[in-house]
Amino acid sequence: MSHEQSHLLLPADSAWLALERPENPMTITVMLRADGLTAPRFRDFLRVYWMAWERFRYMPVKRSPAWWWEPDPMFDTRHHLDVVVDCFTPATLQEWVSARLNQPLPMYRPLWKFWLAPNAQGGAVLLLRIHHCYADGLSLLGIFDRLCPPSPQQHPAIYGAPETAELVRWTSAAKAWFGQLMATDPSSERASGGPGPGDTSGNQWQDAGRLLERVAQKSLKLMHEFSEFLAQPEDTATDLRRPLLGRRHCRWSDPVPLARFRAIARATNATINDVLLSCVAAAIRTRLGIEGEDLDEAILHAAVPVDIRSRLPEELQPAPGALGNYFGTVFVPLPVDGESPLERLYRIKHETRRLKKGWQPGIAWGLAASATVIPEPWREPVVDVFYRKASAVVSNVPGTAEARYIAGCRISEQMFWVPQAGDIGLGISIVSYAGQVQFGVVADEAVMADPEDFLNDCLQELAQFPGGPSGGFSDGVTDKY
Repeated sequence: MSHEQSHLLLPADSAWLALERPENPMTITVMLRADGLTAPRFRDFLRVYWMAWERFRYMPVKRSPAWWWEPDPMFDTRHHLDVVVDCFTPATLQEWVSARLNQPLPMYRPLWKFWLAPNAQGGAVLLLRIHHCYADGLSLLGIFDRLCPPSPQQHPAIYGAPETAELVRWTSAAKAWFGQLMATDPSSERASGGPGPGDTSGNQWQDAGRLLERVAQKSLKLMHEFSEFLAQPEDTATDLRRPLLGRRHCRWSDPVPLARFRAIARATNATINDVLLSCVAAAIRTRLGIEGEDLDEAILHAAVPVDIRSRLPEELQPAPGALGNYFGTVFVPLPVDGESPLERLYRIKHETRRLKKGWQPGIAWGLAASATVIPEPWREPVVDVFYRKASAVVSNVPGTAEARYIAGCRISEQMFWVPQAGDIGLGISIVSYAGQVQFGVVADEAVMADPEDFLNDCLQELAQFPGGPSGGFSDGVTDKY
């Protein structure tokens, strides 16, 4: 194999390979329902549009001590698409998708694959599994937004991206950015009356003192937030914290009108994400295996991904359509001891506001990116310290407001499941698309035998809020909404 096109992965991408475990693969799963999508239609879509992103022809290869992108010399799209002709019912489809989540991707090929089930009841099912090192959820959403226009007659107009080495440019920009965090731009000082070249006035020492004070304040804030992040207590030992078996099951709800969530958020002066986390806290409460005073003292966190693209300087922001990983994590305390839905909601609202104002997402992003430079014998203890601070991952995936079409076929539903690093064995997703919302749950068999019951409990909690549905839920569906 020629290495002329090879280049190093960015730290934020290779981190997901360093976090990989056989029982907990770092793979994103996307499911679309697209009525009428056939194998010939999708093969053309795959060949022309999906493969316009050159990275999908590359695979990560470990060359000590780093990971490199290398083109697959035997690349063939036939290796990355399976067509399944079974007429899946809703129940058998959920078991089939769960089985795919447990199916490893071969390391000797690019780490992504599609499955198409054109004969499934309720419309064709398109399933994608892709390793997190290729892209985060927002990058993938950006791809589907470009490739899935809002009209069946419209063809994708702008799509694709070359795969180029970015490490040198990214490292230089990151150093400059960190320097800016720790100091004030001299030009802005001069604009505000500060000292400029040749300024020998008596105010120079006073201005210099203000500059040093500002640098000290920024440094102190960074150190304080970093120390607070590391000093966060680990989660209480509960039934959700068990050694993983590597057998995962997933479930998802029927679509719920987005207007219902907005009504609840408006009535409680909270956000949709606050409402979701409150539902998760209520569903987790009964599955901890503790009660009474132990429940009152329990500490549990949800790891919540936060997009940091807008917080990065222009030099570090990804180009439109580019792949990569640009999100940090906040660890939101879950009030599992809360006695009512509104108490849980308002306590979560307070915590999320506090965390979003801080630097924790950026700190978590940087710590995760450092995973590849930590020697292997030390890596697992460091990762354990990091991920023992959460018992679940909760992600909010925003889709388009209008319906989209893939290969001319209308997408009626879209679902995402993100991986859970370390020993976290529970993931909850909320996905909005075309004016509707769906809940999804994925759980390791060791921590939860039946994720459908957990999903139902989340939805049942939703019914308790002002502005929510008046009825309950049955069999994991939302027909009474």
